[in-house]
Amino acid sequence: MNKLFGYARVSTLDQNPDTQLDALQRAGCDEIFQDKITGVSTSRPALDQLVSQLRAGDTVMVSRFF
Repeated sequence: MNKLFGYARVSTLDQNPDTQLDALQRAGCDEIFQDKITGVSTSRPALDQLVSQLRAGDTVMVSRFF
């Protein structure tokens, strides 16, 4: 069965991802991954975990791009 994965990221610890998470939940994501990490960092553990779980036919939804 195909899954809908969500990904949310904020770049500083004082930023709040709630708006992104709410949008992904309303969209019906089966699983949501979240990183709180600076944009200049090349390491994004939650995104790496999400990508490792993707299978043919799955969809990834991102609520915001900056």
